[in-house]
Amino acid sequence: MSTSPPVDPPLSGPDAWPPSSAWPAAVHSGVKALRALVDGWSASQDQPILVGVSGGADSMALAALAAETQRTTGLTFGALIFDHQLQEITAQVAHQAARSCTVMGLQPVMLRKLTVVSGRDGLEAAARQARYDAFVQCAHEIQAAGVLTAHTANDQAEQVLLGLSRGSGLRSIAGIRKQRTHDAPGYAPVRIGRPLLELTREATERICAWAGIRYFEDPMNRDDAIARIRVRRHLLPALVNPSTGLGPGVFSGLVTTASLAADDAAVLEDIADATYRELVIEEPHQLSFSLKALQRLPPAILRRVIAIAVQHFGAPQPSFERLAAIQELVFPPLGRSSSSGPIQLEGHVSLYRKKGDEEYAKLLVIPSYPRD
Repeated sequence: MSTSPPVDPPLSGPDAWPPSSAWPAAVHSGVKALRALVDGWSASQDQPILVGVSGGADSMALAALAAETQRTTGLTFGALIFDHQLQEITAQVAHQAARSCTVMGLQPVMLRKLTVVSGRDGLEAAARQARYDAFVQCAHEIQAAGVLTAHTANDQAEQVLLGLSRGSGLRSIAGIRKQRTHDAPGYAPVRIGRPLLELTREATERICAWAGIRYFEDPMNRDDAIARIRVRRHLLPALVNPSTGLGPGVFSGLVTTASLAADDAAVLEDIADATYRELVIEEPHQLSFSLKALQRLPPAILRRVIAIAVQHFGAPQPSFERLAAIQELVFPPLGRSSSSGPIQLEGHVSLYRKKGDEEYAKLLVIPSYPRD
C-alpha cells in the first residue's frame, strides 16, 4: 500500500519570539521606517495599529517589524488577516498566518473571510476594494489608530510603470501614497500607512529569514494574465538588466520619480482644492461655475477643479479623454459651432455649458441618476 508524501505547509514559523540573533540591517531600516510613519498616530493599548497580513513575504516581514517595534516601544500592534476564498489553499494560509502573528505577540489577531465578486475592472480590483473596505470596518470594530499595508519599493516601481502606460497624469505616476485615508459606506475614514515603500522585496525576504518565517508564495503572482504580474515578472527585470535594458539604476529612478511626483501632485491638489472652494456655487441639486473664472485657470488646475466637482456627487475620477471633452465646454473652439453638452460621466454625473454673455455663462455639474 503506497502513501502520499507529506505536504509541507504553505507557511510556517516562527516557533518562538523574539529571534535569538541580532537585528540585520533590513530590520533596522524597517523598524526605523515604521516608527517614523506611525509617529503621531496616537496609538495605545486601547487603540492598536492593525497590520494587514496575507502570508506573503512582504506582509509577514511587516508583521515581524511590528512585533519588534511593539517589543521595544509602548506601541501596540494587531494583525488583520483575510481569506479571499479565491484558492483552495487560502484558508490554510490564513490560519497559519494568524498563528505566526500570535506567536510574535500581535494582539488582537483578526481573521476574516471575504467574498469577492469580479466587477468591470476585474478580479484584482474587486479583491482590493473588498480588502480595503474590510480594513475600515475592522479598524472601527476595535477602534484602531490605523492600518498598515506591506507595499514595498518593488510595488512602487511597478505602479509607476503601470501609471505611465495608462497616460493618466501626475498622480498616477506618483504611485502608492505613503499615507492616505480610505472610507467605506457607513464608516468614517480610516488612516492607511505604507511604511515599507523604501524597502525592496529582497529586504523583506531577508527579514523573514531572520525571523524564521517560511512565507507563502501565491501562485497568482505567476499569472501573466494580470498586467501587474507581467510588469513584475518580465518588464521590470528586462529594464534593470544591463544587457537588455538600462541597468539597475532604473529601479531606484522609478521609486524616486514616484516620490517627487507625489510632492508635486500634493501641491497642485492643494491649489485646486482652494480654487474649487473659491469658485464653486452650490445650488439645489447641482454645482455651477462662472465660465469666465474657469477660463482663467491653468489647465492643470482646471482639470483638478472639475474632478473635485464631479467627485462631489460620488462619481469616480474622470478619464483624461472625458476631461479633455469638458475643457472644450469651458473653451469652445473659435470659428465653429460647438456642443454645450451634456457630457455624461461614469457615476451618473453630467456637465453642461449654460450659454450667456461673458459675465453669465456657466459650467453646470448635475447628477443624472437613472430613473427606476
